[in-house]
Amino acid sequence: MAMSQAGTGAQDVAPLDAAWSAIRTGLRRDIGARMFDQWLKPALLGDYCPDSQTLDLYFSSDFTANFVTGQFGDRLRMAWRSAAVGVREVRILRAPDASGPRLLEVAAAPAAEHAPPMVASAAASNFTPRHDFAGFVTGESNRLAFSAAQAMAARAEPRFSPLFIHGGTGQGKTHLLHAIAAAFIADMPGAPVLYMSAERFMMEFVNAMRANETMAFKARLRAARLLLIDDIQFIAGKGSTQEEFLHTINDLIDSGARIIITADRAPQMLDAIDPRILSRLAGGLVADIQPPALDLRLAILETKRAFAGDPPVPDAVIDFLARSIRSNVRELEGAFNKLIAYGQLTGRSIDLEFAQAMLADAVRANARRVTVDEIQKLCAAHYKIDASEMRSKRRARAIARPRQVAMYLAKKMTPRSLPEIGRIFGGRDHSTVIHAVRTIEALRQSNPDIDADVRALLRQLEG
Repeated sequence: MAMSQAGTGAQDVAPLDAAWSAIRTGLRRDIGARMFDQWLKPALLGDYCPDSQTLDLYFSSDFTANFVTGQFGDRLRMAWRSAAVGVREVRILRAPDASGPRLLEVAAAPAAEHAPPMVASAAASNFTPRHDFAGFVTGESNRLAFSAAQAMAARAEPRFSPLFIHGGTGQGKTHLLHAIAAAFIADMPGAPVLYMSAERFMMEFVNAMRANETMAFKARLRAARLLLIDDIQFIAGKGSTQEEFLHTINDLIDSGARIIITADRAPQMLDAIDPRILSRLAGGLVADIQPPALDLRLAILETKRAFAGDPPVPDAVIDFLARSIRSNVRELEGAFNKLIAYGQLTGRSIDLEFAQAMLADAVRANARRVTVDEIQKLCAAHYKIDASEMRSKRRARAIARPRQVAMYLAKKMTPRSLPEIGRIFGGRDHSTVIHAVRTIEALRQSNPDIDADVRALLRQLEG
């Protein structure tokens, strides 16, 4: 007869708990954070029978248990046998109800952007606490998305649904989804909320069909008063999944539910998505999140510095981070956190030299790979001349000055050698490029208009 862990005593539970923690870490590394967090993270240690050396792992539904058995059963069994804690067999089961044996919660794995489905009706504890509206720093690049997200979370009925938020990786889309859910639940604790990635939606739907549980799957989705779907681009080309998704959002919109969907691009840019879905998505409010401009990057870092404590981060380091890590908010915050952690662990003060050394790889990865062709086109557009004039032999000042600015920027922002730059600018000699660079450097000191032009062009090229 199986014995519940609750009755085995702490000395018996501890080895299993420790082994499970190590196994989870290894699985998350081996199969990837997204797959782990979607399917294996919710698992709970259940009963263990020392006679048969069998351990039960509990999941929230037969549907999930069946999927985990098929996809990860052998891997879990081998991992437990390798742990050498007396487990030879692993049973993957649906968790018993509250009257059954008490389950042992294990430490959660590190949070990932693509979390497993979350259904909440009384508390916002399922959602990342730091991902609230108060912690979302706004600027021109994300203000519309932020305001729309607040409207979707408010008690008053929003004037639009669905809300479609699009932007690149790490710009704050998932942050807004968590903030909407937490605020909505806090204000309307009785309303069911469902949050999942589009990939999870697809996997659950496919496995529900295989398990003849599609009605339960449909009922769970349609019961939501707030539905949040992350990264809708992952259902591209999946015909039956898209059909079910379309029916789901149609039913929820007709029932007055609120729907928020995110993607990495605008609806009209999504490939292999049913036009009916695109029409529905574009029929609500579409809000984009652009890469953060310098002022927003500075504001984000100032906010983090205010709560970071020791060691202090000087202004020079804040400015260095803001100008060097430009790709997305997540990388910017990660770079800041790395500096603070290193400073606290080593006891070293944070200065510019320290920051440059610690973040050299991140800075290199964020270096914008600007091409000479891109510089030529941008300068031509700025000065309102034809791009072909960058390579022409004409020497009129209205042509020559923009060409010199472009040469200066090519030398400053690309790894091209002087001879290479000269060849790209119509087969000119490297000495011509040197002359252009020196001329613009001097004019930036004496001519405010030229300096302003160069600054504006640099801002655009830096993203």
